[in-house]
Amino acid sequence: MRLVLLTLLAALALPAPAVAGRVRVVAAEDVWGSVAAQLGGAKATTQSILDDPNLDPHAYEPRASDARAFADAQLVIVNGIGYDRWASQLVAANPVSSRVVVDVGDVLGLRAGGNPHQWYSPAGVARVARAITTAFVALDPRDRGYFESQHRVFASRRLAEYHALIARIRSRYHGVAVGYSESVFEPLGRALGLRLATPASFAKAVAEGTEVTAGDRETVARQAARREIVVWIYNSQNATPDVQRVTALARAHRIPVVAVTETLVGASFEAWQVRQLRALARALEAADGRR
Repeated sequence: MRLVLLTLLAALALPAPAVAGRVRVVAAEDVWGSVAAQLGGAKATTQSILDDPNLDPHAYEPRASDARAFADAQLVIVNGIGYDRWASQLVAANPVSSRVVVDVGDVLGLRAGGNPHQWYSPAGVARVARAITTAFVALDPRDRGYFESQHRVFASRRLAEYHALIARIRSRYHGVAVGYSESVFEPLGRALGLRLATPASFAKAVAEGTEVTAGDRETVARQAARREIVVWIYNSQNATPDVQRVTALARAHRIPVVAVTETLVGASFEAWQVRQLRALARALEAADGRR
């Protein structure tokens, strides 16, 4: 009922003023909105619905203004993979034949039940960036050269330190065992070549807000107490009691702790990711010096 009401309100609202010569982009999450804004440059205007790190994407209730934004957009970017069902529902409830939709799950061949946090996958980010560029070209073919240039700058220059840090960590610490609080970090951890020692069922339970099993709780605590992991990485936006206990245990046993966030915190995607990768590199270096 709420979705129907939002769609009706969007249909009745006055159309948003267009900016001449620019593609109107609306992203469900600011992680992808940041990427789209850089790829679109001066030829696009980008709005992100979820642009506050304090908002919970899983529990977000869309507003009439969100429905209107999606209805007026020429390009809509949703994460999919069961992460932002509200966004996919708004798109489906108000189809526009001329609108292009980039669904990250569709781009990567992932469905609900898969790990939705693909902005932590370097390969996934590259594929989504290319899909967004392709969408820009389809909507504004006269500016193909501009959009291709923006893509090259983003991939080779703006992500340069991001890729350099990933390569450096992978080269120096491939196979090193780390613990992690939830599945947010999993795609990046695998790309870095780290050995993710935490049971996947523990990380999934924390991410989905379900009960952690006694066996997983015991395993994760033992890994910290026996220093079977060299670094503990946790999502500071979802520090459940189980996560807090392991974090405290890691610190008590002088295991470096690194906080990451599920959603974008900072000015841009790459600045946020670089800051976290630097912190992880420092923690791995500190742990290496203590062994």
